[in-house]
Amino acid sequence: MYKPEEGLRDGYGRAIRYLRVSVTDRCNLRCRYCMPEDGVDWMDHSNLLSYEQIARLVGLFAKLGVEKVRLTGGEPLVRRDLHRLAAAVSGTPGIREVAVTTNGVLLAEQLPGLVAAGLTGVNMSLDTLDREQFAAITRRDQLPAALAGLEAALAVPGLKVKLNCVPMGENDSQLVPLAALARDRELSVRFIELMPIGLGGSLPRRTEAEVLERLEKAFGPAQPCAQDQGGGPGRYVTFSGFRGRVGFISAMTHRFCDRCNRVRLTSSGFLKTCLQYDRGVELKPLLDAGAEDGDILAAIRRAIGEKPAGHHFAGPAAQGDEARNMSQIGG
Repeated sequence: MYKPEEGLRDGYGRAIRYLRVSVTDRCNLRCRYCMPEDGVDWMDHSNLLSYEQIARLVGLFAKLGVEKVRLTGGEPLVRRDLHRLAAAVSGTPGIREVAVTTNGVLLAEQLPGLVAAGLTGVNMSLDTLDREQFAAITRRDQLPAALAGLEAALAVPGLKVKLNCVPMGENDSQLVPLAALARDRELSVRFIELMPIGLGGSLPRRTEAEVLERLEKAFGPAQPCAQDQGGGPGRYVTFSGFRGRVGFISAMTHRFCDRCNRVRLTSSGFLKTCLQYDRGVELKPLLDAGAEDGDILAAIRRAIGEKPAGHHFAGPAAQGDEARNMSQIGG
């Protein structure tokens, strides 16, 4: 049985077991809380981590105790041959889960290859079931393709499927219909509080309490249910007659920084240790320069050791806060 060389812990004793890897800053949608409508300066492909570099870094993180990898973007499915990377990651000793976060538009077409490569989970972002509203939020008329992707994922036996919705006022009427998708399906529908990062800082938001009140009016009292293994931030409930679950990820009103187990790797190779801050370390220059594994591991350990105690999203901006949009950071 594979055992990592050592556990990876930050300066506050939190074990880091989860790595989110952005493979591109590009996206086929233009969601208003994530990207501007136009005038987007895409990163040159030469500045992106290659799949081989990502696979090497995943192997090093696995040696330090990371067990779960999530491939994100931008929209990860717009990068060619993502299944090749999924196969390399899933074949890495010590990696138990390989998941993807996607808007679903390209998922139905690519899912068979990803599943064959070892994909274990799909998180799909969907904020409304209304086609006109979807086009307004994403600035693209692609709801049918997204729903086809969701159906394709739900049809794969054993694949963990989660649907993520950001409640932001204008989609209030859609919160109940979205949650109802979990009534007859083995699906987790999760409501994620909008965080004031990039363009999201100027938009209205709904709290967990506000969303739960709407759901209980529609479905009756919420019933606690099993939480995810692995220390994830989601808090889950279910309702009478539901096969699936409803979850809440509430970084604003129910902070979970004290048990944060994740770090992010941007598509340009920056190891980002907290979503709010621009702290971390550039790993791509080390890879490009042919650095030894020991040097890269030392850089990772140093960055993790300086991981902040938590965010201060509820307070005023401060020096060192992240200024980029989410597509540039990685979902």
